[in-house]
Amino acid sequence: MNQPAPFFLDCDTGIDDALALAYLLASPRADLVGIGTVSGNIDAAGGARNTLDLLQLAGYPDIPVAIGAHDPQEGTFHGGAPHVHGDNGIGGVELAPSDRGPVEVSAAELLVQLAHRFPGELRVVAIGPLTNIAEALRLEPQLTELVAEITIMGGAALAPGNITPVSEANIANDPEAAAEVLAADWNVTLVPLDVTMTNVLEENHRQELLASEHPVSQALGEMLGYYFGFYIDIFGRACSAMHDPLAAAIAVRGVEVATAPKVRVQVDTTTGPSRGQTVCDLRGQYLGFPDQRGARCRVVLEIGEKFAPHLLGTLQAAWLSEEQVAEPVT
Repeated sequence: MNQPAPFFLDCDTGIDDALALAYLLASPRADLVGIGTVSGNIDAAGGARNTLDLLQLAGYPDIPVAIGAHDPQEGTFHGGAPHVHGDNGIGGVELAPSDRGPVEVSAAELLVQLAHRFPGELRVVAIGPLTNIAEALRLEPQLTELVAEITIMGGAALAPGNITPVSEANIANDPEAAAEVLAADWNVTLVPLDVTMTNVLEENHRQELLASEHPVSQALGEMLGYYFGFYIDIFGRACSAMHDPLAAAIAVRGVEVATAPKVRVQVDTTTGPSRGQTVCDLRGQYLGFPDQRGARCRVVLEIGEKFAPHLLGTLQAAWLSEEQVAEPVT
């Protein structure tokens, strides 16, 4: 990407979504042209409010934000994850309220509109349940041809799940939608727990954010204090996985991908213990098993560099003073 590409972000704005949003705003490779919200970490309307407030704080008040699906395709919204993201989705941090509201169209309708405005150019980053994306596919059957590619944070290929032994939250919250999206004929990059759980933001990185002069970085540092508290029982220390910002960075080619085979991926939509599992056919690496020619889903298993320095470096380059940029981030 020599020029910034147009991006649509579909999110359920919790804490790591906020990091992903900040990264996309700061990246010189991305032109964020629209955002949709879906129920996941918090309900879709609450996620839109968090997103609008963050955009105003960052100085990007004109990016359209659309509220998407409140409930998954089957069943009802489970109520979010306040134990992970706080009651308001952003760790209890109170942001100055934006003076504007969401656009009148739905998230799926906004995505379709933008796909027609940027045919063959628009890139989608989906970091929540895939309900809106599935709805957009039904609204516009040619969406797969209009969108250049979609990057999805979700699933687990070889790693364990984080909702059940085999399922990851974004996929498990709407397996039917995920199955529809991953079965569509378009270029997909799946960023699963295999890689997001092995790239961690540490306390010294959080302190770097808190010490910055930019209000968004400071707010992110405050939010991460809550997020780190949840992960103490996961990692044994105050830190956090970087699910959504890593997906955003991979989408804009900001980090090098080391291992990412193109394979066929199916989602288990049964009602048994494997519901929500992303079944990634990795047999193609062995002789005598079916090859993966024609597969359209790239599953990222490893990246070639540490992600935290890149994340903070991108925010620094966009928002901090020259003196602070000169300070190394490790």
